[in-house]
Order: sequence, then C-alpha cells, then structure tokens
Amino acid sequence: MDRMNLKALSLPDPDFPLLMAQMRARLHRYCARMTGSTLDGEDVVQETLIKANDSYDASTVQNVEGWLFRIAHNASMDFLRRRAREQAVFADDDVDTVADPIAGADQRHVATAALRTFMRLAPAQRSTVILADVLGYALDEAAEVMGTTVPAVKAALHRGRTRLRELSLEADDAVPSPALSVADQALLAAYADRFNARDFDALRDMLAQDVRLNLVGLRKPMQARGGEYFTNYAKTQGLRMTPMNLEGRAALWVDTSVDEGACAPGYAVVLQFQDGKVSSIRDFRYARYALEGVV
Repeated sequence: MDRMNLKALSLPDPDFPLLMAQMRARLHRYCARMTGSTLDGEDVVQETLIKANDSYDASTVQNVEGWLFRIAHNASMDFLRRRAREQAVFADDDVDTVADPIAGADQRHVATAALRTFMRLAPAQRSTVILADVLGYALDEAAEVMGTTVPAVKAALHRGRTRLRELSLEADDAVPSPALSVADQALLAAYADRFNARDFDALRDMLAQDVRLNLVGLRKPMQARGGEYFTNYAKTQGLRMTPMNLEGRAALWVDTSVDEGACAPGYAVVLQFQDGKVSSIRDFRYARYALEGVV
C-alpha cells in the first residue's frame, strides 16, 4: 500500500498548492476506479482540485488528505449520478462475525483489478474497496471520506471483496472500446507520422485555429499554435508516437524509452478532431500516473 502519513498532512498551514500536486496521483487512483475510466477519473480529479482550491481554509481543515478525498468521493458520486448508471446503496449490517474471504495476499488482486471490473461493483462497495485495499485507509477513515458509518463500510467492504473475487473467476466479458472512425484513424496516423518525423510545422498545419490544449498536471498554461508546446517537443530526440484507441477516443501512446531510459514510463496524448483538424489536445506528459497499466 502507498498509504501516506496523515499526521504529516495535518499541519495547520501546509503549502496547499504543492500538497494538491503531491496528492494528485493518489486522487486519480481513486477517481479512475470510481468512474471506471482513466480519462473520466482525471476529469473528476480536476473538478476536485478546483473545488478544494476554492474552499480551502487552513484554520478549519485539520486532516487535509481526508478532506481532499471527501471532495473527490462526492465529485465521483456526482459524476456517477450524472451518468445515471448506478446509485449508492449503503447497508448498516454489522459483519464483525463474518470471516472475510479476501485478506492478506488476496488484497493484491483487488489493487490491480481492471477499471471496468470495479465498475461492476455498487458505488458504496467500490468506494470502500478502493479506499481500504488500494489506498490503505482504515475503516473509520473510509467512513469519514464517504460520510457514512463504520458498520456500513464493513458491510460494503465485505460484499465488494466477495464480488471482486467472484468476478476474477468469471470469463472476461468486457465490452471492447468503441471503434474509431476511419477518418479519425487516418488523422491519428498522420499526426503520429509527422511527430515521429519531427515535422512540427506540418503538425501545426493540422491544428484548428481555436485548438484547445490541456497539459494535464502542469499548472503553467501553454499555447499549441505559436507557443512553447511543439517547441519543447522539438528539443526531444527519441520520443515516438503510436496511434491507439484509449477508451474509444483517438489517442497516441508516447514511447519515452530512447530519451529517458528503458524503464521510463510512457504516456498518452488524446486528440479530438473536427472538420478534419485537431480541435483539442489533452497531453499526459506531466501526469503519467494516469496511464499506469494501460499498455
């Protein structure tokens, strides 16, 4: 478990912007599993950090990590309600006397379960399993984040672990991501070819006049047209892009091994197209945690 020291995050006046940056990867691990999507999870993280930045008061927030996760939990539940897939159902059954079928080594399976597998749990079960078995929260801390009782957390955790074990024994019946259109595939391939050839002028020609650029995890804004975005990429030598389908969206996987070493993590750049031009770029170069285990 990568549990952080809560006491270290309970200072009366921490460097809050820095703390939010440090917590971003952990928040994403929670939100991605709650939403069943790497990209939707990052959207919820951004919403969480905006809300946290607007409402943070060092004089009233004592447990900063727990406070951030409470906001993330509520934002995730709001997202699920908007998507109208499931509703949270809490049960206050006391399961103290029930032997949990998943413990110890088996919890490692929980931590590595696919995002879509988590989506097959009810939201309350999903949340408790992620908090307890992925992030290492104690039951009372999970209850505080979720705004419920310890008995409710115990019941949901027991049921969630049991259900995950059942799912692990079932055949993989996950629905594949929607296929990309032929036009999007062609544009994606052209973008990759021009990037790999280091033809950044040709890449700029592919951009719409009002193209939107989102460098996830980077607080400094950049412009795609006439800005530092491609200029910075031009300084690299061995980065190579490969077209991919990421949750049904046109994306490029960036191999960083030549520039940064064989063990360096890659990342994705997600594109949107409109009228044959790139209308949106969502670059995860500075948020590589979001794509852990994707490829």
